[in-house]
Amino acid sequence: MSAPLHVYLIAGEPSGDILGMRLMTAIRASSTSENISFSGVGGPLMEGEGLTSLFPMSDLTVMGLTEVLQRIPKIFGRIRQTAADIRAKKPDVIVTIDAPDFCFRVAKRLSGMNIPIVHYVAPSVWAWRPGRANKVAKLVDHVMCLLPFEPPYFERAGVDATFVGHSILESGARDGDGVAFRRTHGIPETTPVLVVLPGSRKGEVSRLLSIFGETVKQAQATIEGLQVIIPTVGNVVDAVRTGTQEWSKALIVEGEAEKYDAFAAANAALAASGTVSLELAMARVPSIIGYRLSPLTAMVARRLIRVKYASIVNIILDREAMPEFIQEKCTADQVAPALINLLQPGQHRDQQSGDIAQALKALQSGDTPPSKAAAKVVIKVAG
Repeated sequence: MSAPLHVYLIAGEPSGDILGMRLMTAIRASSTSENISFSGVGGPLMEGEGLTSLFPMSDLTVMGLTEVLQRIPKIFGRIRQTAADIRAKKPDVIVTIDAPDFCFRVAKRLSGMNIPIVHYVAPSVWAWRPGRANKVAKLVDHVMCLLPFEPPYFERAGVDATFVGHSILESGARDGDGVAFRRTHGIPETTPVLVVLPGSRKGEVSRLLSIFGETVKQAQATIEGLQVIIPTVGNVVDAVRTGTQEWSKALIVEGEAEKYDAFAAANAALAASGTVSLELAMARVPSIIGYRLSPLTAMVARRLIRVKYASIVNIILDREAMPEFIQEKCTADQVAPALINLLQPGQHRDQQSGDIAQALKALQSGDTPPSKAAAKVVIKVAG
C-alpha cells in the first residue's frame, strides 16, 4: 500500500470553495495513495467532498471597510487557530486558495515547520504592486497560476510556479440551454436578447445601472423588439429591481443555472468588468465591458494599476477584443453604438467570436483540466 496523503486546505471565500472542491476531487482521482485525508477551512462544497471545516468559512468572507474593521479581532483569532491546527496535525502539504490577506498570515506563522505550502490563484502582481512576488516567495514553496503569463513573475522572485489553467474552463458557463430559457420565459426564437450584468456589489450597481439603463434605451430604439435579461444575485437583487422599474422589456433572473441559460439565449451582453467577462467568453456571447469606480478609488487606481485593459480576454490578447468603456468613457452615448454593432450580424460579432476562441485556448494548460493539473502539482510537492 502506498503512503497516506494528508492535505490541509484553506479557502476564505465562495470562489475558493469551488476551487477547493474541484481540487479535492482531482487529488482523489490522481493520487496513487489509498489513504487520502483532507482537513482545513472551507465552505459547503468542500465539506461535501469530506472536509470538516475548522470553523465556518463565512467568518473570513468579509466585504467593506467597516465590516473588516469590526471583525479584525475575530479574523486574527482565526489566523492563530488555523496555524495551531496545522502545527498539531502536521499534514503532508498545505494548499492555500486565494484569500491572500488571511492565507499569507497563516503561512508566516508556520515558518520553520518544513511543511510545503502551495498557493492556488497567484496574486495579480502583473497588474499592481509587482514587489508582492518577493513577499510571496518568502512564504510559500509553489504558486499555481491561472493565467499563462504569471509564472515568470514568481520564478524571478525565486519561487516555483506552474500555470495550471483557468478555473473558468470548468465552470458551467458553456452548458446553458438557450432554447429552454426562451421557452420558459415566453421569448420567441427570433427575438433579439441582450444580457445586462451591472455587477454583484451594491456600489457597482449604484454607479452603473443608470448608465446601462440609458444605453439599453438607445439600443432598443434601434433594435426592434430587443428583450433585456438581467441575471443578478441575492445581495443586490432589490437594488436591481428598484433601478430597472422604468426599463422596457426587462426580465430579472436569479441563480447560476438561469444565468448560464440566459447567456446561451443571448445575442450580446453589456457587463460590468469582472470574472463575468470570462463567463461570457466561455458562453461565446459577444460582449461590451463597462465600469466606473468612485472618483477617489479611480485616482488611486490610476497610480497603481499597470495594465492597459480591464478584461482578462483583452489582457491575454493585448488588444481590445471586448470593447471596454471605463470611467469617463462609460457613458450611454459612447457605449450604445458599440453595443448596437454587436447586436447585429456582421464583422464586429465575427471578429470578437474569433478573438474569444483564441483567448480561451490560451487559458488552457495543454489537454489537462485545470483542477487535475493543480492536483498533480500538489501531489508532487507533497512528495
